[in-house]
Amino acid sequence: MGAEAQSIPGLGAPADTEWETVVGLEVHAELATETKLFSASPNRFGGDPNTHIDPVSLGLPGSLPVLNQKAVELAIRVGLALNCRIQPSVFARKNYFYPDMPKDFQISQYDQPINVDGWLELPTGRRIGIERAHIEEDTGKTVHIGGGGRIHEAGYSLVDYNRAGVPLVEIVGHPELRSATEARQYVAELRSILVAVGASDGKMEEGSLRVDCNVSVRPAGSDRLGTRCEIKNVNSLRSLGRAIDYESRRQIDLLTSGQPIEQQTRHWNEDDGRTHALRSKEEDHDYRYFPEPDLLPLDPSPQWVEQIRQELPPLPRDRRLRLAEAAPSADAAHIALAVERSLDELAVAAIGQGGVPERVMTHIVHNLADGPGELTPQALASLVGMEDKGQLTATQAKRVLAVLVDRGGSPQEAAQKLGFEAMESVELESLVDGLVADHPDEWSRFCDGDAKLTGFFVGQAMKATQGRADGKAVTQLLNSRRG
Repeated sequence: MGAEAQSIPGLGAPADTEWETVVGLEVHAELATETKLFSASPNRFGGDPNTHIDPVSLGLPGSLPVLNQKAVELAIRVGLALNCRIQPSVFARKNYFYPDMPKDFQISQYDQPINVDGWLELPTGRRIGIERAHIEEDTGKTVHIGGGGRIHEAGYSLVDYNRAGVPLVEIVGHPELRSATEARQYVAELRSILVAVGASDGKMEEGSLRVDCNVSVRPAGSDRLGTRCEIKNVNSLRSLGRAIDYESRRQIDLLTSGQPIEQQTRHWNEDDGRTHALRSKEEDHDYRYFPEPDLLPLDPSPQWVEQIRQELPPLPRDRRLRLAEAAPSADAAHIALAVERSLDELAVAAIGQGGVPERVMTHIVHNLADGPGELTPQALASLVGMEDKGQLTATQAKRVLAVLVDRGGSPQEAAQKLGFEAMESVELESLVDGLVADHPDEWSRFCDGDAKLTGFFVGQAMKATQGRADGKAVTQLLNSRRG
């Protein structure tokens, strides 16, 4: 049975507990500068092919690179946010031939990168080491025409140099991730950090954030790394998780069938859910690195680095901690979601103005997915106060909230215009008594302990009052009448 057949997930596979997956990620993030890394051409997504170019982008003879200071500043922001040490660095030529790289070399940083020895903390609290976060230029883009869009199937290829020379920071993590889930968490956290510090827009769908994924497997309990395969240019979190799971399974199946793992570069095909071999994996010596003769060493002053540090905004980890302190009973996933949606400041401010934390977080997580609009912290705090006092039901509060998001104003005014008035207790008691009388069979089953009937009676109450009834109050009255 061949290697590819053996790689079908689940085919002769051992128990997962017998093997450990080891993942190390290299993340390329395009920096959010106005111009390219070494020239004045625009750094802009899209546009007609070969319109964001100049002699430097095209590698024309006699053209010389001039370093973009803003790109260096953004790279330092990334390094500081990832707890790296900022050090003097040197640019190098990385020599290899691709049609979309007209110089036949890429200007990068090799043995002396600008950011080293950092770490990133996952939402779970586990820290993953960062080996380096260095500056380099992007390449162009080759488009293969015909077949499935792959080079071996194409009738011909076209090259677009718009992306050539766009500034990148490549973040190289240590191989300390142990699952597809952790890898997804790592990239999601890294993307949120890049966006928070203004270094990149993090748009994987536009190619401004791309992931190369090194995967190996080893027997559980071993401390030796297995032979790794690199999966190139994964461009979504979903694809990242699927690619790691597939590649891990493929390698386990090969090893258990007595076949070796060949170190190679592979491509993830989203359509068939498999990785496919591209070429044998290059080593550093294959690139013939040497210092870039047209660029001076880069040595940012300590004063400049400290100024950049002082100007950093709060990072996602710090924002999660702040929100967790304000809403200690909130679920960690809800806190992470609030930060991801940039709603944490609204939540903290509303809680600070007297909003009940649990109710504030309910609206943040479930009712504000499209953003706060015109909603202010004071209005949100007042709204949850009206809920807490029984002046609005949960259904009514949701409708009032929609008005506040759309138009602003106070929840009291919005509730009045919507005709929402809390039901008097006598009126609500009369309603519940009527429902009990009208539904004797359901009431009998409710009294016998059928908890599902609670929802039935609350739903009937809501229907009869057009949402004015308080579901909690109805439940309390039902329980008190059951005896």
